[in-house]
Amino acid sequence: METATTRHRGDADDTGLLGRDIRALVPATGDVPHLIDMDPPQDRIWRRAAPYLRVRDNDAHTLYAFGIARALLDQVPGARPEIVLPAILLHDVGWSTVPEELVLEAIAPRPRHPELVRVHEIEGAAIARSILGDLGTPDTDIDEIAAIIDGHDSRREATSPSDAVVKDADKLWRITPHGLATVGRWFGLAQSETLRLVGSRTHAHLCTEPARVMARAFAAIASTDVSPQLRELSSAATNTSDTALYEHPTPRFQE
Repeated sequence: METATTRHRGDADDTGLLGRDIRALVPATGDVPHLIDMDPPQDRIWRRAAPYLRVRDNDAHTLYAFGIARALLDQVPGARPEIVLPAILLHDVGWSTVPEELVLEAIAPRPRHPELVRVHEIEGAAIARSILGDLGTPDTDIDEIAAIIDGHDSRREATSPSDAVVKDADKLWRITPHGLATVGRWFGLAQSETLRLVGSRTHAHLCTEPARVMARAFAAIASTDVSPQLRELSSAATNTSDTALYEHPTPRFQE
């Protein structure tokens, strides 16, 4: 007879609740569409950028924004990967020149130091020029990438499809699970409060329709995460032997 003990016994040998190994049936990475990785040229840029991104979670933010940009590139005609991908990897390196204790006061609601947004854009463009020059990037590409970085937050309108993708990927991160958890931690907000804050600063400020569709999908998932119905399931599961069936895969801050 199956019990809670036997039901979960498969976990110990990595066979899961099913109780048998199905790894041989999992397709290879190349056989699955829309998975994101970083090619060697992009990885070289990332390695050079990473030391400048160790400020207020900018390193992880950049990796998520890179993935979003890769997804948007296929959907936005005229956006050039050789411009978009270096730009998104380097867009926030300028925050390294701002005292870390002032970064949040530059981007918070009613910021006390909004002028630092321009500082990070200007300094970031200069750092990007240096990195890309060292890596042998063509001068014309460097000029376009630096121009995108110098204005990616302060310039409301996109100047090109590539600029639009960078702007949208940067903003869309806010409404991902990682973005919501990070912003909530920054400002001491509950999960539902964070969702409302980032939603008010994201949806109406996107440049492309593919990004707006993506934002609606992210928002639908996040709304479900904070729904009373899902919370009731999680609460009920703590009193049963089937808790594992209802465990949320991404623990986040509490209401």
